[in-house]
Amino acid sequence: MVLPVHIATIGKYTALEAIRTRVPVTALLTLAILLGASLFVRELAVTETVRFQTGFYAAAARLCAVFIASLYVLASISREFNDKGLEVLLALDVPRSHYICGKLAGFTLTACAIAVLLSLPLWALAPPTAAGMWTVSLAIELALISALSLFCIVTFSQLLPAAGFVAAFYLLARSLTAMRLMSANPVAGQDTLSHQVTRGLVEGLGYLMPALDRWTDTAWLVNAAPDASVLLAIVIQGVIYTGLLAAATLFDFYRRSL
Repeated sequence: MVLPVHIATIGKYTALEAIRTRVPVTALLTLAILLGASLFVRELAVTETVRFQTGFYAAAARLCAVFIASLYVLASISREFNDKGLEVLLALDVPRSHYICGKLAGFTLTACAIAVLLSLPLWALAPPTAAGMWTVSLAIELALISALSLFCIVTFSQLLPAAGFVAAFYLLARSLTAMRLMSANPVAGQDTLSHQVTRGLVEGLGYLMPALDRWTDTAWLVNAAPDASVLLAIVIQGVIYTGLLAAATLFDFYRRSL
C-alpha cells in the first residue's frame, strides 16, 4: 500500500499549494469581474437580456478557467525545477511515477475546484440540468488541460515554450471542426495536390485531437441541455486523453536525467 500513500500525500500537498498561492482567491476575483461585466452586457442588450448575460459569462469563464488552471500547473512545476525541490523529493526514494501521478491528482482536484467556483453564477442564470452538465464538462476540460500542461512543462522544462504549446494546442482543438469543414468544402482548388495534402493533415488531426469546441458548449445554457450521451462521450474522451498525456509525461520523465 505504499503507492497510494505516496500519491495521496503528493496530491494533498499539491492541492494545499494551490490554496497557499491564492488560486481560489484568483478564481473568485475572476468570478466577480466577469459577473460585473456580464451585468454590463445585460444592460446593453435590448431583448433576451438573460441569454446575452449567460452566454457572455459562460464563454469568458471558460477561457479564464483554462488560463488559471494551465498557468498554475506550469508555474508550480517550473518552481520545483528551479528550486531543486524535485531532486530532494526523489532523493527520498519516491518513484517518479508516484510523483507524476500525485501531481496530476492534485492538479485535477484544483481544476475541479476552479470549475465549480466559476460556474456558480450559472446556476442562477440557466436551468440546473444545463448548468450541472456544463460544470462537469468544464471540470473534465480543465483536467485535460492540466495533464497537457504537466506534460509540456516536464518535456520543455521552460515556462515560455510550454505555455506556448499549451495555448497552440488549445486553440487548434477549439477550431479543428471548423478547419475540417473548410477543408472539405473549399471555394476553389479542390482537386489540387496541396488541398489534398492539407485535407489529409486536417482529417488526421481530427482523429488524433479532442474536438474541444463540442465540450462545455455555451448553447447548452442558452438553448437546451444536451442528452446524457453527449456528456458521457466527453467523459470517455477526457479519461482517454488524460491517461495518454499522463503516460507520455511518465515516459519523458523517466528518460530524463535529474
